[in-house]
Amino acid sequence: MTGGGPAGLAAAIAARLKGFDVVVADSAEPPIDKACGEGLMPDSLEALNQLGVTIDPEQSFAFRGIRFIGAGGSVAADFPRGAGIAVRRVRLHQHLIDRAQELGVQLRWRTHVRDLSDVQARWIMGADGENSRVRQWAGLQATRRESYRFGFRRHYRVAPWTDFMEIYWANGCQMYVSPVGGDEVCVALITRDPHVRLNDAMPRFPELARRLEGADIVGSDRGAVTATRYLRRVYRGRVALIGDASGSVDAITGEGMGLAFRQALALADALVADNLDDYQTAHRRLARRPAFMAQLMLTLDRFPRLRPRVLQTFAAKPVIFERLLAVHVGA
Repeated sequence: MTGGGPAGLAAAIAARLKGFDVVVADSAEPPIDKACGEGLMPDSLEALNQLGVTIDPEQSFAFRGIRFIGAGGSVAADFPRGAGIAVRRVRLHQHLIDRAQELGVQLRWRTHVRDLSDVQARWIMGADGENSRVRQWAGLQATRRESYRFGFRRHYRVAPWTDFMEIYWANGCQMYVSPVGGDEVCVALITRDPHVRLNDAMPRFPELARRLEGADIVGSDRGAVTATRYLRRVYRGRVALIGDASGSVDAITGEGMGLAFRQALALADALVADNLDDYQTAHRRLARRPAFMAQLMLTLDRFPRLRPRVLQTFAAKPVIFERLLAVHVGA
């Protein structure tokens, strides 16, 4: 396994649960942080539970649903079953490390893999992220479609004002707000403009700006590229890709982590069957729902004149929003 982020650790845990000996190599030293909205939907938690990973309630925050806020009004809906949680990325990473160590996965941090010949194993799993070198080495770069946006994340020391994950809409960008504790919220900006930062965008969201006024900033901002990328193939020979290395959906869905956890379970099943064609099929199936929901949500981003009318419709007929949310989480 190359790559020891959440996707790599999830794949290592899933394979170990099937009885495989697993070694994870990563050039970084944990815990590994990354700009993300830090929310896990109920279906993501179900997959995480199948891996035997539980999140300490004292180190996370449960949210009951999603709220959209923007010109045209606001609308909220509860998840049809269960709750989601928001948890700091580094805490989630540590939980995955602990589970992997508990199962006997060998973790080799600060270890550089220079090419595939460095890896002596029956299977090689590439979980080395958006700019995957394993993907390049295996000749799996060919894409069916790709596009890019940019994400930036910041934490504020402030008591959460809601038990919903909130998505604020404005022209050209969105803000995600996820409470990650009793006195801290994560605010993430997603935009098509690589030059826009959180401070630049905040005036577009006056309601959110008022709530955060005077709140202390915790830590430093982080930024990352969020890509929509569909690969033609996610394996070749003994090499299989997982997580962002295997393609990705826009961060607007909040499904990146959950998708990686479900891929990990599917990949482990394919390894048991000694048939990576099964993984290719499962990978495409798992991507369909997040890809569909991403297209719907990005339509609101691309067509700003349409967005107020859609939000007005949702507010007037919240059952539509409730049903869309149910689809989003696979209910």
